[in-house]
This record gives sequence, C-alpha cells and structure tokens, in this order.
Amino acid sequence: MLAGLDWTTFAAALLAGVLLDAILGEVSRLHPLVGFARLANAIEARLNRSSAAAPAAPVARFALGALAWALAVVPLTMLAAWTFAQPLPAAAQAALHATLLYFCLGLRSLRDHMIPIGRALQSKDLPAARALTARIVSRDTEQATVSELAKAATESTLENGNDAVFGTLFWFAIAGGPGALLFRLANTLDAMWGYRTERFNLFGRSAARIDDALNYLPARLTAMSYALLAPGAGSTRRALACWRKQAPAWSSPNAGPVMSTGAGALGLQLGGAASYGGQTEQRPPLGEGAEASAADITRAWRLVRNASGLWIAVMLAIAYGVHHA
Repeated sequence: MLAGLDWTTFAAALLAGVLLDAILGEVSRLHPLVGFARLANAIEARLNRSSAAAPAAPVARFALGALAWALAVVPLTMLAAWTFAQPLPAAAQAALHATLLYFCLGLRSLRDHMIPIGRALQSKDLPAARALTARIVSRDTEQATVSELAKAATESTLENGNDAVFGTLFWFAIAGGPGALLFRLANTLDAMWGYRTERFNLFGRSAARIDDALNYLPARLTAMSYALLAPGAGSTRRALACWRKQAPAWSSPNAGPVMSTGAGALGLQLGGAASYGGQTEQRPPLGEGAEASAADITRAWRLVRNASGLWIAVMLAIAYGVHHA
C-alpha cells in the first residue's frame, strides 16, 4: 500500500486532506507552520551566533546548522511517526493522516495568494499588486512594473506548485502524514535558512541540501506533469525542450526543471532580470514566448490545479491497483 496504509484508509485520508485544504484554506490563526517558524528562529538565534568580532570556523558553522536542522525537524517528525505507530482504529488513523496533510498542503493557499495579484493588476491597482507580491517573493517590488509583477507571481506559482503542493503529496504517498510533515518542515527551513548570505551560507547549507534531496523526485514529476498538461498544440514539446535546454543553467537543481518546464508549457518568457536588495540580478531565461501578463497568473494556477488533480488520481489508482492485485 502507499504510505503503508490499506486502500480504504489511504484513500480516505488523501481525499479528506485535500478537501479540507480546498474548503478551509490556510489556517488564519495559530497555524502550526507559523509556530514551527518561531521555534526555528529561536534555535537559529541560539546556535548561529558567529560575528565579525568572533567568527566561527566554517566547519563549526556548518555543523551547528546541521544540528539546528535536526533539533527543529527530527523531534516533531519522530513524534508524528510514533503517534501513527500506535494501534489506532482505521478511522482515527485516516483522520490523523488527513489532518497532517491538510496542515502541510498549500494548494488553496497558493490560489489565495496569487489570484488577488492578478486581479489587482487587471484593475490597474499597482500599489496593491506590489504589496501583495511582496508577501510571496523575496525580490524588490517597490518600483516593479506590471510585467515584472506578473512575471514574479507566475514564477512563484509554478515553483510553489512543487514546494507547497506536489512535494507534500509525494511524501504523503511515501510515508503518510509524517512524510508530508517532514517535507514541509524541511522546505520551510530551506526558505528560512537556505540563502547564500554571510549569515546563512554555511549555517543554512544543510537545510538547503536536505531540501534539494527531498525535492529531487517530486520536482521532476512536477515538471513532467506541467509538460503533459500544457495547453495548446505543441506545448508539451516546447515545455520539454525548455526543461532540457534551460534547467541546467539554474543554480537550484529543482527550481530549474519546474519553472523552465512550466514557462514553456504556458508559452511564456520568464526568468531574466530581477532586483534583490537594490541589486539587479540577471537570471537565466525560462520558457519562450510572450512576456507574462496579469491573466497568466491565473493560467499558471490552473496548470498547478490540473496537475494536482492528475497526481491525486494517479495515487488513488496505484493504491487501488495494489489493493486488488
């Protein structure tokens, strides 16, 4: 069985978790991932104390970062695994797995963050679009144009289709609720610590590399899903060609395949110049075609939504087939 569960329990947990996410969306108060981020910040502040006046050796900073990752992720994941190892009734097992999947899945949240940006751009409310985009990307948005905002939101939608959705579903299929939890906690730490800055280049390297490893297969399955579901004649061929030619140029081994294939599937030219901290960074190109517009944010969201439906159907089919083999 997928995740070590029988067919009925797995199917009930998967569908219930996805439906909870679709109906309720992101928890507005006391979200577990917000609490985890606070815990991670406290651990990082305690262990990452190197300064110019008292610099730590590179090996020590790397080791402290690995220790911080373990302290933040391992106890919570082990607690979840221990809980599911208890002799619980099937209904309770399904409910617990579904609850963890709901808290870890970000499909509805992705829509709720991205679609308003497109609406603000379409209504020519540039200040609102800039403020909304600043909430979901790390690049500068204060002076961003309509095209730059549309590009940033479209890229983020495609990338988070893997980070917030497909990766969670993949690890849920492998290890149920604890697997989904492990992936989202590791992905959250990569988002918090995985930067090549003076503060995090060594300390956050473990978080970045572990996230790369956990994301390796999901990212490529995500890219393949984008290509297969690409709208329009010839789009699949173009998406695969962009993956092959453009992904190797990206420093991230997982973002490259996901975003290049998604951009190619949508017939968009993404990547290129973006401003970070007042400095313009020239990034490799993604996809080919027209510049992104407000409507393309919704097109990217639909691609993620359709690929999610494909994944869920495939997971249920595999579990059913194994059950009846």
